[in-house]
Amino acid sequence: MQETMRWYGPNDPVSLRDILQAGASGIVTALHHIPNGEVWTREEIKKRKDMIEAAGLLWSVVESVPVHEEIKTRSGAYLQKIKNYQETIRNLAAEGIFTVCYNFMPILDWTRTDLEYELANGVKALLFEKKAVQAFDHFILKRPEAKAELSESEYQELKAYFESLTPEKHQMIIDNILKGLPGSEIGYTMEEFKSMLATYDGIDAPKLADNLRQFLDAIVPVAESVGVSVAIHPDDPPFPLFGLPRIMSTAADARRILRDQPSPSNGLTFCTGSFGVRADNDLPAMVAEFGEHIHFIHLRSTKRDAEGNFFEDNHLEGDVPMVAVIDEILKVQERRGKSLPMRPDHGHLMLDDLKKKTNPGYSAIGRLKGLAEIRGVQAGLLYSKNK
Repeated sequence: MQETMRWYGPNDPVSLRDILQAGASGIVTALHHIPNGEVWTREEIKKRKDMIEAAGLLWSVVESVPVHEEIKTRSGAYLQKIKNYQETIRNLAAEGIFTVCYNFMPILDWTRTDLEYELANGVKALLFEKKAVQAFDHFILKRPEAKAELSESEYQELKAYFESLTPEKHQMIIDNILKGLPGSEIGYTMEEFKSMLATYDGIDAPKLADNLRQFLDAIVPVAESVGVSVAIHPDDPPFPLFGLPRIMSTAADARRILRDQPSPSNGLTFCTGSFGVRADNDLPAMVAEFGEHIHFIHLRSTKRDAEGNFFEDNHLEGDVPMVAVIDEILKVQERRGKSLPMRPDHGHLMLDDLKKKTNPGYSAIGRLKGLAEIRGVQAGLLYSKNK
């Protein structure tokens, strides 16, 4: 696998030199300063690419070119924004960047409720607590339809949980859901969030899936014409939130997307952490099935429980059978005759980084540890195959 690390640009506390020292050769980044829906010009792309190459690295993958909400809902100026997306793809190809990750999650990108969940050994992880999300939905957002989603006993239990929250945790839940996490590009006030939810009235999962199909109908031919691969990231978490539909959470969803637009340029970002939150996703089998269409890989592991909560575990622990997944990836690479870009996704806040301000999930040392573990697994598997 081509080993890469995510970098949030010149203001990232983790420098390009840090990433080089970690052993990665590629950078995964985006032009976060350009508003969603606008064209990424060749000049801006080249400026970022030159910065990366000056540090001795390559810009391997764009993560992400954000899909504007008007495209997802097919409202407002969505046709112009699709044209802008097409132009961005052409400009990236002209500057020698040929892999673009994106997602089609409504309104919110990845969602967590605690960004510093302390584990037994003192490291801090990212946590998704289902009750915290439900409490936000029922008692803070006060979405009218939410009540029907719970039984009376479940509602009373949730109400007791909400009333037990300290003021600090109450505010933390609001901040972590609304303000946006790294890569999500945008945060909301409560009123803005309610207004955005209203734009999805009448858009269920089949309708959103059809909107994605029409988006891909427009961009995949352009991508194919210039040699770009577009790779959809799975939903994170892979189940509905706040009444919003999810359409990229399971193997069946991946099959639909690949069937609807059967092009070598249309493919997947295979994120083991996102897919791994669902017990019904068989990750090694999914790699084997979709291997020809995987353009980019995120390797991380989550640990889930029976209540619907999960936290980011060590890369080789949790519910993801990481060794089996990497073994299948190596088989795919051998079959395809190419090395796929991979990044160790997320990482624990640990050691000296506990004293620093970092992007949640994207501190240096936790990801370096994950990269080292993944490289070790890969080296061991390759050694055993070549004996």
